[in-house]
Parts: sequence; C-alpha cells; structure tokens
Amino acid sequence: MSQQGVTPQSEDFSRWYTDVVQKADLADYSPVRGCMIIKPYGYELWEAVKGGLDSRFKATGHRNAYFPLFIPESFLKKEAEHVEGFSPELAVVTIGGGKELEEPLVVRPTSETIIGWAFQKWIQSHRDLPLLINQWANVVRWELRTRLFLRTMEFLWQEGHTAHATHEDALEETMRMLGVYADFAINEAAIPVIQGRKSQQERFAGALASYSIEAMMRDRKALQSGTSHDLGQNFARAFDIQFTDENNELQHCWTTSWGLSTRMVGAIVMTHGDDQGLRLPPNVAPIQVVIVPIARKAEELAVVTGAVNRLAPLLREAGIRVHVDDRENLSPGFKYNDWEMRGVPLRMEIGPKDVAKNSVALARRDVPGREGKSFVPQDGLVNTVREMLDTIQANLFQQAADFRDSHLHEVTGSYDEFLDVLEDEWALSWFCGSAECEQKVKEDASAVSRCFPLEQPHPGQAGKCIICGGDADEMAYFAKAY
Repeated sequence: MSQQGVTPQSEDFSRWYTDVVQKADLADYSPVRGCMIIKPYGYELWEAVKGGLDSRFKATGHRNAYFPLFIPESFLKKEAEHVEGFSPELAVVTIGGGKELEEPLVVRPTSETIIGWAFQKWIQSHRDLPLLINQWANVVRWELRTRLFLRTMEFLWQEGHTAHATHEDALEETMRMLGVYADFAINEAAIPVIQGRKSQQERFAGALASYSIEAMMRDRKALQSGTSHDLGQNFARAFDIQFTDENNELQHCWTTSWGLSTRMVGAIVMTHGDDQGLRLPPNVAPIQVVIVPIARKAEELAVVTGAVNRLAPLLREAGIRVHVDDRENLSPGFKYNDWEMRGVPLRMEIGPKDVAKNSVALARRDVPGREGKSFVPQDGLVNTVREMLDTIQANLFQQAADFRDSHLHEVTGSYDEFLDVLEDEWALSWFCGSAECEQKVKEDASAVSRCFPLEQPHPGQAGKCIICGGDADEMAYFAKAY
C-alpha cells in the first residue's frame, strides 16, 4: 500500500482510482446504486471545469437556458435511430401524483428532442438563425456498470444545441465546439487530447457524424472526454424545425449538439494522479497554494501566524487561490500527506526560522521529494508563486504528453502485431471503417476505434485496412477504453 492506504497504480489501477476519489474527498457513493454524491472539494473541481467552459461558450456567442427534466416518451420516438440508441438506458416515469400518467415521461438522457420541440416554436425566419443555446443540467442513463465520475446513472454536464441555415454553418459550429473542448482540456486541465471523428458505429444515435476529444489515462486506456455532433437535418425533420430563407422559401434547419460532463473530473484524476493521490493542474485546482504554519511553542506560533496573516492576503489579492491549514493537534507531516492526497499544486511552509530569514519553503506537488522543494524570499513572493504555478501547469501537461506519446504506436504490419499492441497500448492503423471490422476488433482485443484523427499522419495517402486488408483512406486510433 502507498500513502494513506491507497492501492498502487501498478497493482490495481481501478482500485487506485476509487481509493483516491474517496480519500481526496471528491465523491462518495449514494444509497441508490450507480449514483454518486459529489462532495464540496469534488464539486469545486467541477466548478472550475464549468467556469472554464462557460466563459468560452459565451465568448463564441452561446447563451445559457434550461429545459425540463421530463420529456414525453413520444418525443424520443420521433427520431427512430435516436430512440433505438438510448432505449436500454432510459428511466421512465409512469405514475405521478398517485395516478398512472396518460403518457409516460422519460427522465432526460439528453435533450435533443425537447430542445428540438422548442426550436420549432422559436424559429420562423432565417433572421432567427443561428440559434446558439447551451444548458447546464443533470441527465440520467441507466448504466449497468458504474464508476465514480466516469460512468454514473445520474451525472452533471453541459449540452449545447444550435440551429443553422446551412450544413456548412452547422459543420463549422460542430468543429468550433470540438476545438473549444480541446482548448480547455489542453490549457486548463493539462490533458493532451486527440481531436477526431468517430466511426459510424461509434457516433451519436441520430447524428450524421460525431467528433470527440480522446485522452489517454495512466493505465493507457482511452477516455472519450467530450463530443460534438453534426446532426444534419435529422432532428429538424423529426420536429419540423423550419425557417423561411432569403427567397421566402421554407427550409429545414441544420442542427448540432455537443456535450462534456463530470467525466472530465475523472479524466483529470486519471491523467495526472500518482500513488500519493491527486496531482491537480493549477488552472483548475480549487486550492492552488496551501500554507502550513509550523510552530512548536506559543511564542513561535505568534510570530509565524503574523507572517502567514501578512502573506496570505497578498496572494489572494493577486487572484491566487490560497488556503491556510491552521488545524490544531495535527502534525505538519500529517498535513503534508493530506494535501498531497488532495493534489494541491504548491505547499508553502512557514516556520520561525523562515520568518527570521524572511523566506518561505515551497514544495511542488508535480515534482516528488526534495527535488520539488525550494526556499525563496518573502519579497516578490507573489511573482515567485505565479511563475511556479505556471511551471507546474506546463510540466503536468508535458508529463502527460510524454506518457501518451510513448504508448502510441503506428501499426501497418500484420493483424497479429496490431492485436499485440492493443494488449496494453494504442494502435494507429489504416481502417476501412466497416462495422464488421469494428466488431472483429471488439471480439479479438476488447478494444474499439477511438477516432479518425483530424490530423492524419499521412495526408493524401491511402493504405490497406489493418483488419480486413481492404482499401482505407484514413488511419484511426484503437484502444481499450472506459
């Protein structure tokens, strides 16, 4: 066992993940199977995700709204592929107020249908387009195998829904929002993601095409961390979302939807965590700096507290998220371990000797042991801390990128070689995209295609599908996945 009874990653990564999520106070189990309670520290991490995305959505012209949790069952049946794709996961209400309902109500698994119904009322003219809506909400999908943050029956997310006059505009929106997700993942969550198009088998039910950001976790499994869908006119036709164009002719809209959920919290945990617990990128960490006062005697405590009370406000005024750990009857060592588990990027220690030297000790969470510890002057501390947080942010991203890249393999040889790589790594191979080939990989390797990357390694070239040997125009990533 490693710190505080956490199972080492090398021993059982799944158990490590559950240990860390609980011991770092992110979440707990609910009395309802498959649901979770998000604790304050975990919710603050989600709020950082939410805030980073919400500002990006608004900067690209989207406005927030809210739609009902309950959806008439008949709405889902209007788009045949959509209802077929979601049927196994639906929670349905048949009794309300002690009486059987005339029409069952589905608990929202996603909101394309109810929002399509609203769009049909709101859109009449090309002047009403584009209509750019986002909602922050909870959804329910009746999952059989659940795991905290990664896959729960109820989860929090945002779902964007937009309507456009042309397919070109809708596709541009689809790709723009995929880029927004990638920008957040890379620059805030420090997760190196691959942007790509899902295979037809893996696309969203009812979409023309689905795009995703794919991330590699520390156990080398893939995690789909955000999706953006080109819905074509499927939902517009199902819900009669029409507009009169500039020639006064009636046309169906082209729509999109895109979503990212509390799964991103799990992605942050599994991309950066180690056997000591979380390692949080400073840009999303609820606490960026924890200050631990160190004093054995009352007179020392008075001196140290004076320094802490002077330095902490300076950091806060500079916009740095600071917490002072002044808990009594706990040793400094216990506090160090506790904050390491919680992944706080920077620990500041202040003792009487530090006060006398006008210095503080800084310990970086991203660099273990003595290598990550330094003594710096109190003068200019704000700039020192800012620079160190920027360094930690960049280093966590680089560590994750180096790890990912060391486990990506371009495989163009035999199918057996392809299967060998998929035992524990990611394979990038020519893929014809057929359902038969996709199914064969699932059966032979318990792996799936993750995406056709937007940045193809050999643009303009073609090859032979690694599975069937047929012609293939694109390469795709394959991996075992959550």
